[in-house]
Amino acid sequence: MEIYFSDYFNVTPKQLNDYGAFNVSLINDLPLFIDPFLLFNSTKPEYKKQHERIIQYLAFLRDKSTAHIVSSGLLHAWYRFPEVKQNWFGFSRVGNKGLGLRDDFGNSLHKNLAAIFPDFGDEKITQGSHLEKLCLIKDGVGKDKISDFTTNLIKEYLLEYTQNFAIKYISKNLREKIIVDKVKFNFATETWERGTFDLPFYIEDYVLLTPKDILTKDELWINKDDLYNDYSNIPFAIPNNQLRAEIDNYFRSVLPRRPKAQDYRTAISMVINKYPVILDYYILYKEKDGNRAVSVSSQRVALAEQQYVQQIKELSELLRKRSGFYQSEGHTYEDSLTRVNFLKDVIENKDGYKLFYIKGEPIEREVDLQILYRLTWFATESDVNREVNNGRGPVDFKISKGSKNATIVEFKLASNTQLERNLQKQVEIYQKASDAQSAIKVIIYFTLPEFFRVKRILKRLKLENDPNVILIDARKDNKPSASRA
Repeated sequence: MEIYFSDYFNVTPKQLNDYGAFNVSLINDLPLFIDPFLLFNSTKPEYKKQHERIIQYLAFLRDKSTAHIVSSGLLHAWYRFPEVKQNWFGFSRVGNKGLGLRDDFGNSLHKNLAAIFPDFGDEKITQGSHLEKLCLIKDGVGKDKISDFTTNLIKEYLLEYTQNFAIKYISKNLREKIIVDKVKFNFATETWERGTFDLPFYIEDYVLLTPKDILTKDELWINKDDLYNDYSNIPFAIPNNQLRAEIDNYFRSVLPRRPKAQDYRTAISMVINKYPVILDYYILYKEKDGNRAVSVSSQRVALAEQQYVQQIKELSELLRKRSGFYQSEGHTYEDSLTRVNFLKDVIENKDGYKLFYIKGEPIEREVDLQILYRLTWFATESDVNREVNNGRGPVDFKISKGSKNATIVEFKLASNTQLERNLQKQVEIYQKASDAQSAIKVIIYFTLPEFFRVKRILKRLKLENDPNVILIDARKDNKPSASRA
């Protein structure tokens, strides 16, 4: 079954590994991201060059933002980029089509450039300039947008990186010469230029390879959560005693007498607004610990390979051996339920629970179950999509064969604090707002207390015997092979 880059393009995982590239899935995005700090902190000249190009482009945008009013057309040309879906990384649970960098990101970056990056190339506190500083100031600018922007700005490098591998290892009949837009920025003409590349070609589009050592999982090295969580360490990095004392005094003055967790975050936010220089000291704090960024990201990517490549390959083998599994032509409800129950059987009875454990510890993430479920629909005639956001938020999957044959499938962790509310209202609301005729709710639990909690919720909601509510037991302490896990 052709799931990964190596499967479709007839190369070995070892060839990709030796080249340093991640063996991406060609079914759906994997939750990995390019971290620009790994370019900045690298000892590889080609990576440092890419980071310098990012900063050069941001400096150009900053200068334009302060020199004159930028027209809407230039804002679109300079700030708005599509997601580089061809690298198959991101948050898409079905396929590889993300939203890319829309007007809100461009407008925010344009508005904040002068304030965030006033001293490009002449930093007084940090060792360098960092795009990630934007996510410390602007809500809603997370790792996905920073990664998308970085990917677009180093796209020429990724295209050449992929082309070099493709020419050496991939058959000509699996490659195409592609004209790619927005490859390189011409600072003389102030326009983005196209380029032509010989690339791996899959289902009417090219595929990009990405070096593993610039990828991370979960969070970028410089991120807002770390800023808040590590705040107590940051003032100690400020050498100016008076400034440090003023910041500490202001922080204490805005805290209530008996602060709760949210009060601390509010106080930190107020400190940042009053003393934005603290962001530079936070970045300096992260720069000084840069070698750990490499180690942490490497470990995270290795675990992602184990979880999303090695372990899913084992599941795909089980699917392949199941005769006729992908040829079902029934109603989407029966097909959806069959696949949920297949996953339930694999997880509970065929060591599939190991997919959710790393070094013996459970990785409790709904997205992992969603990726597995998407795999079970590979090569079917049904349309498998993440439900369109109708104002109430998207559900996990909508399986359809025409307007009168559609089913919604929603996955939840038993530990989810909103589980009862979700079971009571959410799927029915989504169902009414779409054209789906039926809905299935899947709940996965990892401990006996979680199981008992779910049972109590189901009893209160009178859903104990509802055939559309499926519980999946992912505990490892009750499996026959647990001693060997």
